[in-house]
Order: sequence, then C-alpha cells, then structure tokens
Amino acid sequence: MNPAAGAESPYAWWRLLTSLALMTLGGVGMYSVTVVLPRIQAEFGVARGDASLPYTLTMVGFGIGGILMGRLSDRFGVMVPVIGGAIGLGLGFIAAGAATTLWQFSLAQGLLIGLLGTSATFAPLVADTSRWFTRRRGIALAICMSGNYLAGAVWPPVTQHFIDASGWREAYTFIGVLCLLTMLPLALVLRPRPPALEPERAEATAIAPVVDRPLGLSPGALQALLCVAGVSCCVAMSMPQVHIVAYCTDLGFGAARGAEMLSVMLGMGVASRLISGWISDRIGGLRTLLLGSVLQGVALLMFLPFDGLVPLYLISGMFGLFQGGIVPSYALIVREHFAPMQAGVRVGTVLMATLMGMALGGWMSGAIFDLTGSYHAAFLNGIGFNLLNIAIVLFLLGRARARGVGLGRRTQGMVNTVSTPV
Repeated sequence: MNPAAGAESPYAWWRLLTSLALMTLGGVGMYSVTVVLPRIQAEFGVARGDASLPYTLTMVGFGIGGILMGRLSDRFGVMVPVIGGAIGLGLGFIAAGAATTLWQFSLAQGLLIGLLGTSATFAPLVADTSRWFTRRRGIALAICMSGNYLAGAVWPPVTQHFIDASGWREAYTFIGVLCLLTMLPLALVLRPRPPALEPERAEATAIAPVVDRPLGLSPGALQALLCVAGVSCCVAMSMPQVHIVAYCTDLGFGAARGAEMLSVMLGMGVASRLISGWISDRIGGLRTLLLGSVLQGVALLMFLPFDGLVPLYLISGMFGLFQGGIVPSYALIVREHFAPMQAGVRVGTVLMATLMGMALGGWMSGAIFDLTGSYHAAFLNGIGFNLLNIAIVLFLLGRARARGVGLGRRTQGMVNTVSTPV
C-alpha cells in the first residue's frame, strides 16, 4: 500500500473504506438520541418538543463543528480532527449516560457528541475523499457518505437492544467506550496527506470561467442558495428520521418497531446513496439533487394516508431509497462549480446547512406535535419545505442549462482531462 500512488490508487480505496468505517461509527452520535427520545421524555418528565431538544443541539453542534473540523483538517490533515472526534464521542456518551437533568444530557449531546465528536467524522472525511478521487469522485463520495446511513441502519436496533437489556444509561456508556476503542486505531490509517495539489491547480485553471461566476451568480450567492436548499430539504427529511420511533410508540406499535423502521429506512438509504453516486457521475449533481428531492416529496405524501404497521415498514423503506442521494449531491455540486482549493470550507458550509435543517426539522416536528396532538401537520410542514428545495434546484438547473454547465459529464470530463493520469 503506497500513499505516493496518489488519486485513484489502491491506497485511496483503502482510505475510502476506512473513512466509511469511521463515519459509520461516528454516526452513532446522530442516531442514538432518536432511539432514546421516548425514554428521555419519560425519565425527565418533559413534553415531546423539549425531549427533541438534545437532538436539535446535537445537529447544531454537528453542523458548526463540521466547519471547525474542516479547517483543522485543511491545516493539520484529517487524522487530527478524527482523533479529537473519537475522544469527544467517547467522553460525550459517558457524560450523557451520567446526566441527571435534561440540560446536562442536552449539553453532552450538543457540545461533546455533536460539536466535537460526530462532526469530525462527516464533512472532513467527505472533503478529504474528494481529494483522492477524480474520475470516480461521484461514486467515491457516495460510498463515503453511505457511512452516515449505514450508521442509521446499524445503530438504532443495537442501541434499542442494549436499552431494553440494561437501560439507556448503560447503553450510552457502552457506546462511549466502544468509540474510543475502535476509532482511535482507525484514525491512524488517515495520516498521509492528499496527493500534491498541482493537478487541482490545473483543474481550477481549466474551469476558471465556471468558478469565477458559477451559474452566472457570485460564489457567495450560489453558496447561499445551496445552503437554503440544504436546510429546506433536510427539514423535510428529518420528520420521519427523528420521530419515527416516537410516532410508532404513539400508534401503539412500540419503540422497538420504530427502531426497526428507522433501520430499514436508513439501510435503504445506503443503497440509495450508492445508486445516486453512480447516477451523479453521469447526469451531474444538480439533476441528481432534483431527482432525490422530488422522490422524497412523494414518500412524505405516502405517510399521510397510511399508518398501519406493514404500510409504515414499506413507506419507511421507500423513503430511505428515495432520499439517500440528496445530501451527497451537494458535495458534488460544490466540486462542479467551485474551485477545488475551496472544497473543504465550501463542502463543510453546505453540509452544515443540511445539518441545521435536520436540527430545525427535528425540533419543529416535536413542537408541532405538542401544538396539534398528532404528526399529521408535521408531515405537511415537511412537504412544504421540500417544495421550497425543489423550487431552488429548478432555478439553478435553469441557469445551468442556459450556460451548458454542470448537467452531466461536461464539467467533470474537462476536469479529468487536466487532473487524471492516463
């Protein structure tokens, strides 16, 4: 295994698999809190909206931490933030398991697990992966980001099992110790820095007209639109992901069935991300984003008329299959329309917006439930935000079509011409 082999080398693929494992382990910080939500509500005697606060703070910390960890990665290499993230996750879960008040639990989730922990295993790993691949960047990013959904497929049933067997506090302590023991050794694989930047400088020169005025907009304007789109699609996405366990509990099916549905949803999301990665290498990031957003809206609509056990399993799987490719599309759009040297900060900022959307949507759905007594209005709220996302993507696609950029292999092919060794 020779790191000097550079982009698309055997080491690059080995590094990608390590990043996938780290993202899967680190993703426990995002998904365990959704499983424990009914227990937190019961133990601390709070309303559903208040019990959703730890998830919201986790996602806010996750998003802000992504930019912070991205800057650390740019300066010191990705291994440094990943080591810090492993320590943050370990200490965070142990501290949360010992919390005696909701605020103590929320702070452990937001600061240690979100800001310092899980954030180090998301945006920095995505940006780092984009620097090790050229021709297969779309599928490589999809594989890397599948770790986030693989975590969602693995951790909810595992967490629920330990909660049922030993209690949520013991489950949290176990997870904290496991993160420390597994993530620290894996982080050492990421020590080599990305390949020399000369090919990326050539790439930036080749697509300079695209980068200076991406889609005919200023870079700041395009970044802002992508961030608004990221917030809106993930407000919609968060409704089933955050509240499916509580929703099943309210319907009388039990938390274990809800955890299984979440696992099915996110397991199908893994397949969705891989399929979408393959598609995005052929039709571009914007079209892939539109496809995922439209299909996500269809799945959200299906939750409204059906609330039986079997239909909910089927719709959960359909929802995961439809929306799994949405978030990776943003990373690819950034790489298609911005200079490669800006990848870390730009990708981190857009991914932060998607996480802010998850945080806002998780809290908003709980608050709407408290106001209305059901999740019907919360699903309608998600559908409304999904329509906003579709509108923004259609606007950007119109500008891209008028300029003939970013709609498939054209930009990527131009990049490969200057940056991919034959």
